[in-house]
Amino acid sequence: MNDILPDQTPVWQYLERTVGRVLSGYGYQEIRMPLLEQTHLFKRSIGEVTDIVEKEMYTFEDRNGESLTLRPEGTAGCVRAAEEHGLLFNQTQKLWYAGPMFRYERPQKGRYRQFHQIGVECFGMDGPDIDAELLIMLARLWRALGLMPHVRLEINSIGSAESRKAYREALVDYLSGFREELDEDSRRRLETNPLRILDSKSVDTQKLLDDAPSLEDFLDDDSRNHFAGLKARLDLAGIEYVVNPRLVRGLDYYGKTVFEWVTESLGAQGTVCAGGRYDGLVEQLGGKPTKGVGFAMGVERLILMLETLDLVPGTVGAGADIYVMGMGEAGEAAALKVSEDLRDALTERTIVSHCGAGSFKSQMKKADRSGARYALILGDNEVSSGTVSLKPLRTEEEQRSIPQDALAEELKTLLN
Repeated sequence: MNDILPDQTPVWQYLERTVGRVLSGYGYQEIRMPLLEQTHLFKRSIGEVTDIVEKEMYTFEDRNGESLTLRPEGTAGCVRAAEEHGLLFNQTQKLWYAGPMFRYERPQKGRYRQFHQIGVECFGMDGPDIDAELLIMLARLWRALGLMPHVRLEINSIGSAESRKAYREALVDYLSGFREELDEDSRRRLETNPLRILDSKSVDTQKLLDDAPSLEDFLDDDSRNHFAGLKARLDLAGIEYVVNPRLVRGLDYYGKTVFEWVTESLGAQGTVCAGGRYDGLVEQLGGKPTKGVGFAMGVERLILMLETLDLVPGTVGAGADIYVMGMGEAGEAAALKVSEDLRDALTERTIVSHCGAGSFKSQMKKADRSGARYALILGDNEVSSGTVSLKPLRTEEEQRSIPQDALAEELKTLLN
């Protein structure tokens, strides 16, 4: 679990602002859920034989002996909150959330045990149009961030629970004949979650799958039609995609549409955003049958991409616009007043007022380090004459004196 330091937070804020602007532009509303939930919520939703539940959850008993878990993902908590507060029955909802998640896994580049996700969940809509909207909306986000050339959309349909059950049996029958040739994880999954073998990173296992039964051959008609409708809408919107017949999701609640946006920009192929439909999850958690679809994106992974590809705008984290310095007691008091007046007049600008006294030389060093374009200096002479000394910090222009009552208008002109 890592700290996010002041020199890093501007990029986080830029990403969060951009995402919030795109999502709100499509009519999505923010929801905020607690970090802690009852453990059984995740066991019922994610599945007891998934890697998350078996190996990765932070679970403990509270003082009453109740089992609680730090949320490893956001969908289950969002469903719980929406059901608990009456947001689902006979309604449609488009919700989004952002915040930390927790998984006890091996830390690696862009992955941490406390990591951050931005997620979207939509309820009450069963056609392929909402699936398509999510992917079109994500494409708009990638364009806004400059990431579109660096990501690829992969989609698949994993059908209904019944079609997956039939396919699971056929896949197990086929792979059982090659048990000794499977990698260790796949041998374990053969008994617990065989569809996840399709997602194996082992080259040898992937070769075995070349002749395995195809999930597409087991799809029910409803899933086929839904998937065809999704592809038609993406084609019409000009969204490029690849159908990946081995794409499955690691959580038990998915069905029909699944998708991932992947990148090679960070070395080996990695997923930056993933999701799909979970039409049975609300009922599985005790609610009335409600269609659902959503996605989650990893914030750390996206920020790493933005920084690696040099896609962070130069204005992000650029620092102060104006640094106000006061020399002597009268100058310090006047500097605070001038700073407040400028904040009233220049509401979009960052104005740093020097605090903590210090020599003129030390204050100038701090002014320079702040990134400000101009330093404003108030000493005894300026206070008595009602002026401010304006010193450019990024050009060779001369320092000059400006009347205090003309200062705001002068700075508006200079900073534009």
